[in-house]
Amino acid sequence: MLIKFIIVLALFIIIGSLFSALYFLAKDKTGGERTVKALTVRIGLSITLFILLMIGYYAGLLGQ
Repeated sequence: MLIKFIIVLALFIIIGSLFSALYFLAKDKTGGERTVKALTVRIGLSITLFILLMIGYYAGLLGQ
């Protein structure tokens, strides 16, 4: 049950990071440093979530 909560929480954080990148893209007129940083965080979180899903599946923590 805890693993499922962590997965849902990670998905919400990934979506939040995506919307923050969209906000920075729309509001920053000088450059895209904050946009790139927010998208980099999103990619890192997505990769971490994928690895967590694979570990959970192979360990039998996630149902089939």
